[in-house]
Amino acid sequence: MHAIPKLSPATIAIEGSQERFPIRRIFCVGQNYADHAREMGSDPDRAPPFFFSKPSDAVAANGSRLPFPPLTSDLHHEAELVVALGSGGAKIGAEQASAAIWGWTVGLDLTRRDLQSEAKKAGRPWDMAKGFDDSAPVGDLRPGLPPSSGAISLAVNGELRQSGDLSQMIWSVPEIIANLSTYVALAPGDLIFTGTPAGVGPIGRGDRLVASIAGLPPLEISFED
Repeated sequence: MHAIPKLSPATIAIEGSQERFPIRRIFCVGQNYADHAREMGSDPDRAPPFFFSKPSDAVAANGSRLPFPPLTSDLHHEAELVVALGSGGAKIGAEQASAAIWGWTVGLDLTRRDLQSEAKKAGRPWDMAKGFDDSAPVGDLRPGLPPSSGAISLAVNGELRQSGDLSQMIWSVPEIIANLSTYVALAPGDLIFTGTPAGVGPIGRGDRLVASIAGLPPLEISFED
């Protein structure tokens, strides 16, 4: 009989601590900034939020130098506020949702846009466009509640590509948590990527990305040539 594999959960660093935060699942909100919804060809008039997932081991640490993903010639960056849950539940009210938050950080939802476009045209799932290896770089978690406003930006090789404010979210973080919890029971260890402002665009081999949210250390990653 073959030995049963012994696996450890993926984890991310915690600011100012030697401990690490275990990741259960990763959920992402699509088109949660009006300008980004428009640039993707959608109507941002507070349509119900929609969600997709990434595997927990898609996380990549701050400072990583990553291999360029295979099977794409149109890799895109999406800078996002990420919240980590310390508790969960089903059908959480928006008024109680903030109590479930353990901490927050800045992250990148990397997207193989060409694969996503092909999947959309064929009416197929986005999984291979969104959930590939190292597709969810994140910074160190800061314990506590995220701000409801503050600058969020992304630069590639020193050139500013994305610039917005957290206050421009169509759905607030508590509203996102409440809505998501009607679809699935949330639990400690879940991460939620909360959407990206306008300005998403292509990145290539050798590029260096810096994603920032006001008050946090920046998230920096680069790709191998």
